[in-house]
Amino acid sequence: MQNTDILISGGGIAGPALAHWLRRHGFRVTVVERATTPRTGGQAVDLRGAGRTVVARMGLADRIRDLTLDQRGIAWVDAGGRVTARMPVEAFGGEGIVSEFEILRGDLAAVLAGAATDVEHLHGDTVTALDEDADGVVVTFEHAPRRRFGLVVGADGLHSAVRTLAFGPGGIRPLGCRTAWFTAPAAPDLDGWYLTHHAPGGLVASLRPGRLPHETKAGLSFRTDTHPRTVTDRRYPAEWVDEFASRFAGVGWRAGWLVEAMRHAPDLAVDAVSQVHLPRWSRGRVVLLGDAGYCPTPLTGLGTSLALVGAYVLAGELGAAGGDHRVAFDRYEQVLRPYVAQAQTLPPGGVGGYAPRGRFAIRGQATLMRAMTRWPIRPLLERQFAKADAIELPDYSEPAVRA
Repeated sequence: MQNTDILISGGGIAGPALAHWLRRHGFRVTVVERATTPRTGGQAVDLRGAGRTVVARMGLADRIRDLTLDQRGIAWVDAGGRVTARMPVEAFGGEGIVSEFEILRGDLAAVLAGAATDVEHLHGDTVTALDEDADGVVVTFEHAPRRRFGLVVGADGLHSAVRTLAFGPGGIRPLGCRTAWFTAPAAPDLDGWYLTHHAPGGLVASLRPGRLPHETKAGLSFRTDTHPRTVTDRRYPAEWVDEFASRFAGVGWRAGWLVEAMRHAPDLAVDAVSQVHLPRWSRGRVVLLGDAGYCPTPLTGLGTSLALVGAYVLAGELGAAGGDHRVAFDRYEQVLRPYVAQAQTLPPGGVGGYAPRGRFAIRGQATLMRAMTRWPIRPLLERQFAKADAIELPDYSEPAVRA
């Protein structure tokens, strides 16, 4: 075995999943995570297609099912709260806009972390420098002493520190939409539905059930033709509250209530809806995983599945290659890149379909949504949802010797 000591930057979804598989293939693993404690709650994420297959192979399907959200589906509402269209969770075999496997991000992360046993963790820290030589990578941390690893994996999300250090700036493609996600108090009128309201100007307000009875999960989005602030502005979400309040002033349904809930939310996150595109996901002994290398945006509903499948393939190829990163990283790209390319294709209409600007477009969208389970709309949506399973997962055998 080569490169038996591997550092993973990022303790969200991709990182713990990779740590689990690397340990099963015989590697020693350290995970560094900027957060000082595990992040609980968060928004709902989808488990779809091959992503479900991976968690089943991890032996976690039943535990995850016990934590899934109780939702009836998605419904679109007008300014007065009247439903204009619905898609029940059973539509498209449970693989529709709202999947039958939806779980809060924090709950899924906790399950995955629990499955990554015998792993060293560095909480409250981050990577600040990478110095590669012929034998490994010397990693400088913000707080911990410098250490040498055979390989470094950037699984640290859209704004990956590892990607910036190893590949330089770039790779992020904002799509012209900014979103705020947060937890709001309980809303009695949901009746188990994920409710979405569109208003002229490319405004979207949404509210869905949480797992706990006293809370709901909320979102506010607006379209923008420019990206005036740097990508690091997400670290100061409170600065955006007044901007969202101004944009949603006078908007109907529950928009005003949501803005006030946003002001007091304990977990407010604001970011530009973006994708990550890179010609290659590795450079020397450094490789990227999940959103750090190929974020598809939340619009596709496939980010979690990409992270889980990517972790399974990357660890499997490293195990099959005996830790030879040059062979394994090439195979990782060959196996995964076609799947990623499909997953990054946005749903019909792209950002414009998610946040239409004009009243006519909003009415047209409602008409399409009412027809989504019938021809000719149904085949278009079926092709979109089928992307989650558009990969034949290799069956990686266990190595004979463990580190």
